Amino acid sequence: MSSEAIRRHSAEMLQAGVDIIDIGGESSRPFAKSVTLADELARVIPAVEIVRRQAPEILISVDTTKAEVARQSLEAGANIINDISALRFDQEMINVARQQDCPIVIMHMQGTPSDMQVKPAYDDIIRETIDFFQERIAWLCKNGIDRQKIIIDPGIGFGKTIAHNLTIINNLQEYQILGCPVLIGHSRKSFMSRLLGDKIDLDSATAAISAICATKKAAIIRVHNVKLNSQAIQLAQAIQRESPCH
Repeated sequence: MSSEAIRRHSAEMLQAGVDIIDIGGESSRPFAKSVTLADELARVIPAVEIVRRQAPEILISVDTTKAEVARQSLEAGANIINDISALRFDQEMINVARQQDCPIVIMHMQGTPSDMQVKPAYDDIIRETIDFFQERIAWLCKNGIDRQKIIIDPGIGFGKTIAHNLTIINNLQEYQILGCPVLIGHSRKSFMSRLLGDKIDLDSATAAISAICATKKAAIIRVHNVKLNSQAIQLAQAIQRESPCH
């Protein structure tokens, strides 16, 4: 993405009321190939610098599993590490997170992007992902990370079938037992078109799920179309506030 495209896209998100801009330089889609450190740095660092100059007060998260990318991004103005491996892929990531004392998102993923969608299986998806987070949170705290700075992401689409994804969304409030903010990242993911057909409008489908997640105590909802999802979330929350059951 060119510098001008980055500025234009971030301006659109800022105008729509985004709270956090997430920047990444390596695809984590199923069967995606990894990129070199040099390539990822070349994609991510200029983008962080552009967004930081454009919006000095906005929160920026860096989506990476590489410690050096996280370190340089934080030095360039990012605020949050978003690690899909939950700090399992790069042993130096824990040192960067501890030294920078920043919030960190840890995600559940069965396998790696190259094999995570090859017959994912669980006996109990909710219990097993909660167990995973309990282990990772304990490990992070033992290694000097403030529990108050840990955010969890159940990993929609990361080593999950359609049924697994729907079960997580339907039971999202169960993750409150962990005492950490919950991030949900379902935007434009293929399980929706596999469920409802290729002609589905993925942005509309994303907004519908965002509204549901907002009523199930998701703290952060990661999306592409900020305006549409923000409106859906606001409406869902207004309905929930007016319900006599709440």
